[in-house]
Amino acid sequence: MKILKYISAVTATAVCLSAVTACSSKKPAEQSSEDVQPTEEVTEEITTEPIVTQEITTEAPVDTYPEYPVSYPTPEHSYASDIYEAERERLKNGLKASNERDGYSGGGYVTGFGDYGTVAFKFKFDAPATQHYDISFGVASDKPVNCIVSVDGAELYRFTTTDDGNFQKITHYGLFLEKGMNEIEILPEGEIMLDYLDIENSVSVNSINYNVSDTPVNSNASESAKELMKFLADNFGNYTLTGQYVSGTDNAEIELIHKTTGKYPVIRCVSIGDIPATDNILPDVQACIDWHEKGGINSITWDWKSPDLASSVYMQDCNFSIINAFTDTEIWNYSLEQVYDLYTQNYISEECYKLIASMDEFARRILIPLQEKDIPVLWRPMYDASLGYDSDEGAVYWWGASGVEAYQWLWELMYKRYTNYLKINNLIWVWNGMSDVYTIDSSLYDIASYDLYVGEGNKFGSRVEQLMASQRYIDGKLIAVSECDNIPDINAEFRDNAVWSFFGLWGGDYVMENGELSEKYTTKDEFIQAYNSEGVLTLDKYRTILSGGQLSVGKRNFSKDLAEEYTPPTEAVTTGNTDVEDYEDNEDYDYEDDYQDYDYEDDYDDYENEYPDDYYYGDE
Repeated sequence: MKILKYISAVTATAVCLSAVTACSSKKPAEQSSEDVQPTEEVTEEITTEPIVTQEITTEAPVDTYPEYPVSYPTPEHSYASDIYEAERERLKNGLKASNERDGYSGGGYVTGFGDYGTVAFKFKFDAPATQHYDISFGVASDKPVNCIVSVDGAELYRFTTTDDGNFQKITHYGLFLEKGMNEIEILPEGEIMLDYLDIENSVSVNSINYNVSDTPVNSNASESAKELMKFLADNFGNYTLTGQYVSGTDNAEIELIHKTTGKYPVIRCVSIGDIPATDNILPDVQACIDWHEKGGINSITWDWKSPDLASSVYMQDCNFSIINAFTDTEIWNYSLEQVYDLYTQNYISEECYKLIASMDEFARRILIPLQEKDIPVLWRPMYDASLGYDSDEGAVYWWGASGVEAYQWLWELMYKRYTNYLKINNLIWVWNGMSDVYTIDSSLYDIASYDLYVGEGNKFGSRVEQLMASQRYIDGKLIAVSECDNIPDINAEFRDNAVWSFFGLWGGDYVMENGELSEKYTTKDEFIQAYNSEGVLTLDKYRTILSGGQLSVGKRNFSKDLAEEYTPPTEAVTTGNTDVEDYEDNEDYDYEDDYQDYDYEDDYDDYENEYPDDYYYGDE
């Protein structure tokens, strides 16, 4: 199955990150499993064959490259407040002005987009300065409509309208534009009422906070886990750590990146699903040990297949319900044998027993052997919990499909069992719920992360809007990109004050094609520039810091001189295509006369003379 995720930006009154599904290669094929049977207590000694650590041999890189300084245009400071009323633009392709519905600004709004997502609306904005801007659309719709916003032909973000028919203001924060003419397009995939485009200078990018806790939430965390957590916290905002998912224990993606860029990533990311029925050390565990001994960081995602006969990570392919597993009993504090006895005596459900049994098995086979080697792990279970929760089909993954409270109960159950009962203390807990709706108690996780898939042909940029949106409901936590299909633009990260803690580029065909580098999502030049940027940490630089060496820290863009206030000018400011006066504050303004008497042809001729070659309204 293929899933492509788009995370849209935020709204005016409340910030909510959302995910829209489409197609992209991600998870392994599903297989059926047997009913779970009682096993020995996990706390007993684990017998495995002796671990033989093998030296990782690699071919020499094709080329090496100098370090690329962090570079971007110097932001200026110019007050801006421009409103572009949609009904005053030149309308084509069936678009028409209307004023039948209340709540609009100006003289009306524009309708006629249809239900097929083929009619776009374009605004021209003459940016007065090279700086960050907040852009807002006034829209209304009688049903949820996905809207795609592009700037100068490149997709910027997506948002979904409400379905109550009322006009709302949807804002995207921190858009960086260079001085001069820019084209901003909105393409609704359904009928909407488009009221206006509002553009203002942005001061919100300066609100991002890098002061986070450097102590794991687990008070009994191992020294190695504490050291890793402190390192991540100390460098949050100064560097982004490179990370790469592997599709096998041969690290093919990592070796290809080394061959291409001359650098290794710091974090080896792996998604583990099925566990072979053997008492030997598992290949995935051995690969983590090898990477640790090479000096790198391990990140483990659990592809947790539902503990039922129709076993799958996907809700549509299984029948498991967390609600049926729920119990008020502090089941996390019982041995597996005791849990089985509770099940046979009908104190808990079969689903509840199977949850505990599968948790314990994964811990016994994967996590505990790594703890015995004192290897810290970035631990990401129950990923993308909110993905699809608000869609007609429901949540994508079974751990999020039973609703918020069930998901929160399951997370707390796992955290307490692993931390308090099994005493697995090498984990740094990475919450990947991806929505303020699916937040969990801050005492149960260390890092918040987001999966940001922009789609083939689009670029990651900095995704500053997601970082700002998340900090509105995540306080004092590291924030990272746990999955992406395109490498972040490191220069844009520093330009936009959006320095994510780390990123994890998904593997397989996002990186390789027939064993060679694929440039479908990230070009060779983008790999080279990102991995050799002074703003990232690669494996060699990470080891340099750990050994007491010093690096040139990528310069932060928002120093004191960039934190100055934007002071509105005392004189009147002409706002977009409106008159000088503010429609909402001008009691004498006649909306009806403006809508009926406005001469669209004369206004278009004026703009056509100003921009004779390419200026136009609406969608051509």
